Amino acid sequence: MIPAVLYAIPAFLLFIVLEVVSYRFLPDDSERGYEVRDTATSLSMGLGSQLIGFPWKLATVGLYAALWVVAPIQLSPGDWWVWVLLFFADDLAYYWFHRLHHEVRVLWASHVVHHSSIYYNFSTALRQSWTPMTSLPFWLPLALLGIPPWMIFLQQSISLLYQFFLHTERVTVLPRPIELIFNTPSHHRVHHASNAEYLDRNYGGILIVWDRLFGSFAPERAPARYGLTKNIATYNPLRVATHEFAAIWADARSARSWRERVGYVFGRPGWQPSR
Repeated sequence: MIPAVLYAIPAFLLFIVLEVVSYRFLPDDSERGYEVRDTATSLSMGLGSQLIGFPWKLATVGLYAALWVVAPIQLSPGDWWVWVLLFFADDLAYYWFHRLHHEVRVLWASHVVHHSSIYYNFSTALRQSWTPMTSLPFWLPLALLGIPPWMIFLQQSISLLYQFFLHTERVTVLPRPIELIFNTPSHHRVHHASNAEYLDRNYGGILIVWDRLFGSFAPERAPARYGLTKNIATYNPLRVATHEFAAIWADARSARSWRERVGYVFGRPGWQPSR
């Protein structure tokens, strides 16, 4: 099973080139654009994520299939409503996957890779984690609903394809009905910003309705400052991929009790014991 995202790589590279050209002929001083070392790091992270993610996805097929077999019913891809159910179930699963990867530090250690650039462009979309294992539990309920595993993987790829186009400063605000229902570049810029008022907001994949429903939505008002609250200042892909895991290990080793160790690993990013 080859993920649809792999087939889209040439298109991703083409849109990156087109966006770079757009900055050359339509410059905007309010946008950061591209930086060669940063873009090279993002592309390296994307390549590494696919090299690791492809065999990992193959390994998960058996687990999804096992759950689908024991599901009370097996849904048919020939029924249109199954595709509708899949769309909403996948998007809701993505919301909670994304939100908890911001709220639980050991999960954040995997996801922080995607937020580590101080630039915001199409190449940033490819700056992905090298530890895809943390995503596994969030889509297992879809297999238990009776949705065939290949459909789940397909919808995951469709969601990722959609989200690629969110990573741009070149698109300002879309018509209000679209901004109300769907995740847009404006909403996702908020998500990538390190401004205090924007932290931990707008987790949606394709839809923004979950953020509105669960109270995590914030509109784009002030200009976004991209990156982390404490940037790592490195272009080394290995350090980008592992720096937060290393920080967790250092904090856990310095802990004075098991309670503190648990807090450092499973607490919110930035958790500190009261001493």
